[in-house]
Amino acid sequence: MNKVYPDATAALADIIKDGQTIAVGGFGLCGIPEALIAALRDSGAKNLTAISNNAGVDGFGLGQLLATRQIKKMIASYVGENKEFERQYLAGELELEFTPQGTLAEKLRAGGAGIPAFFTKTGVGTIVAEGKEVRDFDGQQYVMERSLVADVSLVKAYMADKAGNLVFRKTARNFNPNVAMAGKITVVEVEKLVEVGEIDPDDVHTPSIFVHRIVVNATPEKRIEQRTTRAK
Repeated sequence: MNKVYPDATAALADIIKDGQTIAVGGFGLCGIPEALIAALRDSGAKNLTAISNNAGVDGFGLGQLLATRQIKKMIASYVGENKEFERQYLAGELELEFTPQGTLAEKLRAGGAGIPAFFTKTGVGTIVAEGKEVRDFDGQQYVMERSLVADVSLVKAYMADKAGNLVFRKTARNFNPNVAMAGKITVVEVEKLVEVGEIDPDDVHTPSIFVHRIVVNATPEKRIEQRTTRAK
């Protein structure tokens, strides 16, 4: 099975549809699949539900899809860097499901593992638990969270072999492994593609069974969200 596609547009052409749930890896602008997000924007797909830690910034990352009004709902843990996100949400133009960061990671991981729901202490006694089952275990209260499964997952990795075994680089790993697991179809953008067998099995972060399509973007922009420097 050939998983390698010539570019991001080709990789998404026959799988993206209106109304889908799309999970996107990254944290801030670190480890986001830049080319795949741009191709998703150019696809023109509408009424999307986006699952991601955050919504990028104005004009970059998922912020591009907010500008084009392609996202109808965000499932996220942090949205503080995007003014257009704020405007749409406060105007009632965008649905938002706030999820604690660790809970969001586990919802994606559980979805990929075939676990439909789990109990966590996070959010008990807050608005996070409203409308959800709360159960007592060993004298402690836990809230039930449903797992997340996406129609399509967009992932950024540093390197892949042609079978789809993935290696992430440092903090760019972040949500990407869990997003990769949670997709019914997972498309991965990588900077480096190698032959099968060139990655030591001990170095594989996400195995190929979770990966369906691969795109090479050897020179991503890797924009810095907030550049901080110090005086010499």
